[in-house]
Amino acid sequence: MVSARKVLVSLGALFAAGLAPLASAEWGNLDMPVGVTELSREIHGLHTLILWVCIAIAVAVFGVMIYSIVKFRKSQGAVPDTTMTHSTRVEIVWTIVPVLILVAMAVPAARTLMEIEDSRNVELNVKVTGYQWKWQYEYLDDDIGFFSSLDRASDAARQLQSGIDPHTVPDYLLNVDNPLVIPAGTKVRVLLTAQDVIHSWWVPAFGMKKDAIPGFVNELWIKVDEDKTGLYRGQCAELCGRDHGFMPIVVDVKSKADFAAWLVAQKAAAQPAPESAPVETATDGTATTDVAQAAAPTLAVAPNAG
Repeated sequence: MVSARKVLVSLGALFAAGLAPLASAEWGNLDMPVGVTELSREIHGLHTLILWVCIAIAVAVFGVMIYSIVKFRKSQGAVPDTTMTHSTRVEIVWTIVPVLILVAMAVPAARTLMEIEDSRNVELNVKVTGYQWKWQYEYLDDDIGFFSSLDRASDAARQLQSGIDPHTVPDYLLNVDNPLVIPAGTKVRVLLTAQDVIHSWWVPAFGMKKDAIPGFVNELWIKVDEDKTGLYRGQCAELCGRDHGFMPIVVDVKSKADFAAWLVAQKAAAQPAPESAPVETATDGTATTDVAQAAAPTLAVAPNAG
């Protein structure tokens, strides 16, 4: 029979071997990222709270189990109880205690869910439509919009026998030609739908992910912290068909002043170019325009005073 010492030594060796891959890992990456929005912090806080509750329950339950196995083992002369006698008091306790724990966990969970669905007091509305395999962004308050597709460098590198090393392409498969631009410190409502199949709009740093369904409008809201400007990347999180992996999301979070300037530039670019005046050819071959002639000033010639 294997001695207890040899068993402990073997378990210790296995534990050390399991920790070896973590020696070079960053401990901060073992937890969920906090994110850069109000909701991401709320969700992370709820996750941490529930995790510690589960750890406490696991320690209590497994602690009692291990204690009972060690304390009342056969080698110590323990005799099994074959009468199967139940205690009504114990039955009541181990029914009421889990109920109280679940109620205590439900309160912060319900509060967070209510905040996720609270889209009041939004300052910017953006409609997002999913296509195979691109996104369309429309700023409903400003009447501008554009499509966002995989950037050309990534699209060229992903082709079979392209000869391009994907490691040489910056942000391979995570870059687009036209990112969504939103202001920091602003509550932005995102209205989600799709044109063909079900897609899913997901940016991990925002802590939110919702499906874009044809014929249906989903919504979520995000509010990025004032000091968290920059680029944030995500992907379609729904298996939307062939080439699903080539449908990235990039959000450019700007300061309010920079966003206002960007918005003015987009509106100016969206304005139609002025129509040129029609050109007519005179009988002598010279080009004239009706508009130019109508707008030309008339010069009066004074009569000869002499």
